[in-house]
Amino acid sequence: NLICIYNTGTREGLLEELSEMQTHLEEDETELIELTKSVVNKITIMNDDEFNNIIAGLVADFT
Repeated sequence: NLICIYNTGTREGLLEELSEMQTHLEEDETELIELTKSVVNKITIMNDDEFNNIIAGLVADFT
């Protein structure tokens, strides 16, 4: 999950990390390019509360 891998703790930070990651992709990595674009589009339109709710569901509770 790209969100888990590149999450910095904030929606804006995640968007920055995904944008940076995209600069390293090769043309033939079409599936990853499309997946990244889709995630960026979804994260862009959500607000911080929606983002935080999604992140809370992704974090494992080991206690």
